[in-house]
Amino acid sequence: MTKHTARIISTGAYLPEKILSNADLEKMVETSDEWIVSRTGMKERRLAGEHEFTSDMGTMAGLMAIQKAGLAPESIDLILVATLTPDYIFPSTACLIQSRLKCINAAAVDLQAACSGYIYALSMAKAFIESGMYKNVLVIASEKLSTIVNYKDRNTCILFGDGASSCVVSHKGPGLEVIDVCLGADGDQSQLLILPAGGSKHPASMHTIESQMHFLKMEGNDVFKHAVRRMEMASNQCLERCGLTGNQIKWYVPHQANTRIIEAIARRFEVPMDRVYMTIHKYGNTSASSLGIALHELLEEHPPHVGDNFLLTAFGAGLTWGASILTYKETV
Repeated sequence: MTKHTARIISTGAYLPEKILSNADLEKMVETSDEWIVSRTGMKERRLAGEHEFTSDMGTMAGLMAIQKAGLAPESIDLILVATLTPDYIFPSTACLIQSRLKCINAAAVDLQAACSGYIYALSMAKAFIESGMYKNVLVIASEKLSTIVNYKDRNTCILFGDGASSCVVSHKGPGLEVIDVCLGADGDQSQLLILPAGGSKHPASMHTIESQMHFLKMEGNDVFKHAVRRMEMASNQCLERCGLTGNQIKWYVPHQANTRIIEAIARRFEVPMDRVYMTIHKYGNTSASSLGIALHELLEEHPPHVGDNFLLTAFGAGLTWGASILTYKETV
């Protein structure tokens, strides 16, 4: 029986044009550039336009990955869209994107693991490819977080931006082989990062609107502690299962949530910061899409060599977390 391997053969990304700088935020809430940079590492973030939505950004990112892979849209078998800001509760954003991209032979589904969505989607793409069920899976992570951020809350509004990322996971071709993926969750901590209203428990009403329940709520200190511990745990698990050590990792690509979180994890793995790829200063935290945006820009700036190992890790609401080891291979 032929053994199928799952490889990222192309990546894509899309960032809106509008920039929200720290200077802009100084005019909106009581904060300062120095305060934001020292606590988060963020200087700018991108905001989607009024008539630019999650599906629009996801379509642009997905189109880039398909074109870079040299594939026809009809050859995509499945579209997985990771998002916590879908255009609608239903139909899925994946179906909207499928129509826009004319991937007429693709199944399409959304998944929601908050900031861990890219890695969760990658694990599913890997399983579909390795089972032989599909040959080409388009993974998209797209977020319009500006629609759920309270720009009067200085503790959260400084953190988040909009954007989309993508990759084609295929059964053949040169690319980053998805060697392993380790996932985790802890629903006991679900209240630490939550969008209280809009679902079936608290549907939209005058009360939910007046109570500002349609904005995300976060217990920042608790989330910070869990993020460091959980991403370290998932990364260790992945490294051990692959028989690798931290010094065998060419590039460490973390979820772009907070510079202090990233630096804390890098210290624990003794990975020098010049091998840690960051986009947080330019884009802030774009939730599910942040990991894919960072990976895309890294590959564009530093084309990989055969045998290069990449460690991806993420953490998000749920709580959810994950890590993945990718190795660049050229053989089909």
